[in-house]
Amino acid sequence: MKKFGGMPGGMGGMNMNQLMKQAQKMQQQMEKMQEDLAEKTYEITSGGGAVKVLISGNKEIKELIIQKEVVDPDDVEMLQDLIMTAVNEAVRQVEEAYQAEMGRVTGSPGIPGLF
Repeated sequence: MKKFGGMPGGMGGMNMNQLMKQAQKMQQQMEKMQEDLAEKTYEITSGGGAVKVLISGNKEIKELIIQKEVVDPDDVEMLQDLIMTAVNEAVRQVEEAYQAEMGRVTGSPGIPGLF
């Protein structure tokens, strides 16, 4: 009687099991990485320290500190620019840390379309 499907010698099942175990291990590593990153806090300043942003590894702004000296009612645009610069840099640094950790887990700089 001829068998259909699978690989000769029953190797198909073993390879699939190995693949599933590797995928589960990678998923666990990624979950741990995300937890570790979420616990980290990044501090970014702009305007020579006039604006400071504290952001968590999951991109949640924890604190926004604005020095009184930079608050000028006649130049609101400057303050807006300083805040925007600090927040954008904060998000960029968190994303960069995430990509570096992802590369460490997957062995590549990122999996396009996955995250």
